[in-house]
Amino acid sequence: MSGVDWPLLMQAGLRGLGLRPHEFWALTPAELVLLLGGGAGAAPLGRARLEELARAFPDANGGTDGRD
Repeated sequence: MSGVDWPLLMQAGLRGLGLRPHEFWALTPAELVLLLGGGAGAAPLGRARLEELARAFPDANGGTDGRD
């Protein structure tokens, strides 16, 4: 497993994209990838994968959010 190249990512975000430091650090990794032009070929989340994730990470409250 390789580490994250923070200097390169910071340079791309701060210099390349012109982000302020607080804007850079507020981004999720997915948002940063998107801003840097990646992720265009990623497949959307399908029903089968959604159900797989729901089984792996069930809601603690049985799927309700307390709203009726």
